Amino acid sequence: MKIKYIILTILVVASLGFIKYPIDGYETTGIKRLYQLRKMQLDSVKYTRIPAGAYKKLADIKLNLLERSDDSVQDLLITDKDFEKKLKRIIPSGAYSLAAMDMTNPNKLRYAEHRENVGYQPGSVGKIAVLLAVFDQLEKLCPDSWEDRAGYLKNIKVTSRYWGTGDHHTIPVYDIEKDKLTKRRVIASDEFSLYEWLDHMVSVSNNGAASVMYREAMLMAAFGQDYFFLDAEKAEKYFKETSRDSLTNLANTVVNEPLRKLGIEENEWKLGGMFTRGPEKYVGRKGGSIGTPKGLMKFLVKLEQGNVVDKESSLEMKRLLYLTDRRIRYAKSPRLDSAAVYFKSGSYYKCDRVKNPDCASYAGNVFNFMNSVIIVEHPNGLKYIVCLMSNVLNKNSAGAHMYLASKIDDIIDEANVSKKPIIKEEEYKADKDESDN
Repeated sequence: MKIKYIILTILVVASLGFIKYPIDGYETTGIKRLYQLRKMQLDSVKYTRIPAGAYKKLADIKLNLLERSDDSVQDLLITDKDFEKKLKRIIPSGAYSLAAMDMTNPNKLRYAEHRENVGYQPGSVGKIAVLLAVFDQLEKLCPDSWEDRAGYLKNIKVTSRYWGTGDHHTIPVYDIEKDKLTKRRVIASDEFSLYEWLDHMVSVSNNGAASVMYREAMLMAAFGQDYFFLDAEKAEKYFKETSRDSLTNLANTVVNEPLRKLGIEENEWKLGGMFTRGPEKYVGRKGGSIGTPKGLMKFLVKLEQGNVVDKESSLEMKRLLYLTDRRIRYAKSPRLDSAAVYFKSGSYYKCDRVKNPDCASYAGNVFNFMNSVIIVEHPNGLKYIVCLMSNVLNKNSAGAHMYLASKIDDIIDEANVSKKPIIKEEEYKADKDESDN
């Protein structure tokens, strides 16, 4: 343990002298896709996949509510009647729920909510709970050193095996030596660092990566300090020899207990199980998954306060949520092109082909959940959080989410609304390629 600790410490210290991420953070995190983006930026190679707001550097990303870190969430989530009234005017009737906080002035917060306690299947938004679980377990293993935790995230590499396979979402695999980017599905032999698996889970919402990191959080909890000496064989032996009930209970505790510690109740946000089917032979589900705008808002407010695990972990989770890939749904609103966005989207739908043989993807007629959680930071200092959840049948709601994003942005930035071009709702078209679920 001592030798490995020394080696990792040297690696961590050495990395601190390099430029950091998001895009300028390959040396710190080892996330290879960042190397390509940074190289293109330094070489002045035109890259149109991401807008201007996606080029923030590590030093630019900060927590917005640190000066309110001692305040309870209940004291911060007090509705502003005028703000709430304006938001409710633009929310479509029916299955929409929302919570929004204007935190431009931390000492004069404005909060609004609408059907905020209605529960929805969170889809990929639930992956934030896995992100939290990993950081929660790492803090338990290295309570006195953020540098050690960051070192383990960068230098520990694990393989996918059956945990990461079976998802149709692709991941970016970049070969630095050949300067070649390949987008493909996860295969069983894939090996990435913990940082890269987390990035695959959040940036491109890969379900396999979520299950891999869910597995690693469980192993951290089960093995404690011995986790740092685990190999794939020992890990798989543990899953084979431990009862399914015990593993299911552990999985449920690992992802949901940290949410409860934040004051988020079970009916506000919980995760029921893995994101891929491969692990089901060992780890079962325990109840379904549910999310509410109020529960998700509590998490993001705590994050901005630096109170999710600790200040360092909160900041790092926010960096991982910083979107430096293609924007979709709510985040694709042209109003947000110049803004930094910290974003997770999720969808879950079901079609009854007997009722409608032409029922389309992301337009389910049985249920059709679409969710967006976002932190927006404009160059002019405007900062706010929105948690939007919907269940509109027979329609891809991506366009509606984009339209609402623009209207909410207008309301929060009322002083500038007259200077912005009016965009009609019909101009917001849903993506044909929905990469997040």
